[in-house]
Order: sequence, then C-alpha cells, then structure tokens
Amino acid sequence: MIRLIIVVLFIVVFLTVSLILIPIGYLIGLFDMKARDRYSQAMITWAFSVVGFLSGARITKKGFDKVPKDEAVLFVANHRSMFDIVLLYAQMFRPTGIVSKKEIKMVPVFGWWMKLMHCRFMDRDDMRQSLQVILECIEEAKNGFSILIYPEGTRTKGESELDMLPFKEGSFKIATKAGIRIVPVAIHNTRRILEEHFPLIKGSDVTISFADPIDPRELGKDEQKHIGARCREEIIRMLSEETGEC
Repeated sequence: MIRLIIVVLFIVVFLTVSLILIPIGYLIGLFDMKARDRYSQAMITWAFSVVGFLSGARITKKGFDKVPKDEAVLFVANHRSMFDIVLLYAQMFRPTGIVSKKEIKMVPVFGWWMKLMHCRFMDRDDMRQSLQVILECIEEAKNGFSILIYPEGTRTKGESELDMLPFKEGSFKIATKAGIRIVPVAIHNTRRILEEHFPLIKGSDVTISFADPIDPRELGKDEQKHIGARCREEIIRMLSEETGEC
C-alpha cells in the first residue's frame, strides 16, 4: 500500500507541475520545434523512469544495442499491463510518438503531454479515423519521428505471457509506406507490478527484449502483407526464452 501511495503522490505532483511545464513546451515550440520535441521527450521519459523506480520495477534490457540510433523506427510491442507504456517509453532516446486508444486523449494533463509529443489517438471502431491516424503517423515517421504501437489493439488478459491477440496488419503500413525499419519488442512480467493484485503495486523483475530490426523494403509484397504476423512470432519467440514455454 505504501508503494501505491508514493507512486500516486508523484503522479499527482508531476501532473500539477505540468500545468506550468506544458505551456513552457509550447512556448519553446514558437522558436524551435525540435527543441520542443526534445524537451517533451526528456520530461516524459524522466517522469516514467521515476514511476518505474518508485514501483519497484527492476528492468533488464536485452538486445537494446540492436535498436538503430540515428533513424526513425516503428517499435512494435506486446501489451499486458498499463506499465508496458511506462517502462518501455522510458527507454526511448529520441522523439517517439505513441498510437493510443482515443480514451487516453481525455485524461487531464497527460493527454496534453501526448499531443505535445506527436502521439496519435485511434478510434478502433471508426475505420476512416483509424486510417487517418495511420496516414498521420506515416508523415511523422518520414519527418524523423519514431512510432510506438501495440498492434493487438488492447491489453491481453490471458494467464500465459504467450497469450497474444492477432496483430492488426494495417498498423504496419506506417513502416512500409514511410520506409522505416521495424523493431519487435517483448515485454515480460509487467502484470506482476499491478494487474495481478490490483490496486496494490509490487516490485517485479521485468525484461524488455529488442529483436533485430526488420526492413520492409527488403521484403516482397506478399511478405509485407503479413509482416504483423512475423513480428508477432518474433515477440512470442523472445517471450518463450523468458518463460520457458513453447
């Protein structure tokens, strides 16, 4: 309970101070948009890192050296916990937008930060709006922004770490149309922080594994159509190495 209280208090304080920090970000953008992007990135990665630390998440990164450092990429990850976004985004080292469900846009202050960081909000029930989000992400990627997606579309609640929903192939047009590489990411053990004993927060060992980048430009048209399934299999492989399951 004490850990939960500390985390909640930090979040409340950060969101309150953000009422000053966010306008500063927009003010910086009036003179230098790239500086605004770096500012926003630094603030959120710092805040998420603190939340991870206060939550007792002990993170082990594997294959992080495989992530391209000087180009935009499409990060593709599995999704089982609210802490997936917190812990993975804290590892981002360049401006990175997240594709999130539309409800997040309405969260006070946090939704404002996400807008400042070039994030996009998708209505899964509106095909036209979803397509527009994909097109906007393609443009962001062409302009040098990495994009983080959770192509299952929602959090999975199966008992096994390998229980994953099919990946929505449409999201991968961000990579194929923008000509950027895809980095599959497997996040292991985040449910033990919160969801397994909600609302309590408990420390846990979390592994974030990064696979070799996949370049869609090197694939045939048929392979590009099923690139989501390939990424899903790669994530399952990395999770299997952590769990010992097949």
